[in-house]
Amino acid sequence: MFLITSSTNLKKIFISSDHAGFRLKEYIKKHLKNKKIDLKDLGPVNDKNVDYPDYAHKLAKKIKVSKNNVGILVCGSGTGMNIVANKHKNIRAAQCFSTKSTKLSRLHNDANIITLGSRLISKKNAFKFVKIFLNTKFENGRHLKRVKKI
Repeated sequence: MFLITSSTNLKKIFISSDHAGFRLKEYIKKHLKNKKIDLKDLGPVNDKNVDYPDYAHKLAKKIKVSKNNVGILVCGSGTGMNIVANKHKNIRAAQCFSTKSTKLSRLHNDANIITLGSRLISKKNAFKFVKIFLNTKFENGRHLKRVKKI
């Protein structure tokens, strides 16, 4: 079941990948659009060789515009995109590889970007992680003071 509603307070969802993550990006994008979820694809437009930092920087800059914006980055391992995105101020990118890591990234860390490894997780699991990421809210409380220290 997909629960995203206006109560999630997400202004915009952005998605991007490199060439290794292109097919998974397209899969996620198609399934989100089928659920009537609006998102902006920042590229690439095909699976030709590109440099992942270019796309991670592009998406991170969009997320920084509003605290309610969130992003989805996909590369072969999820690691490269994660490293680049986290170089930006106020970005908390989380490389997610399980339902628990995804849920905790939002609950405890208020992650605003999920990074996924197309070579490490199945399409089905990737989409499940995206759903969890988009539907889980930050707990605040004791976690807020820690997030403020980042």
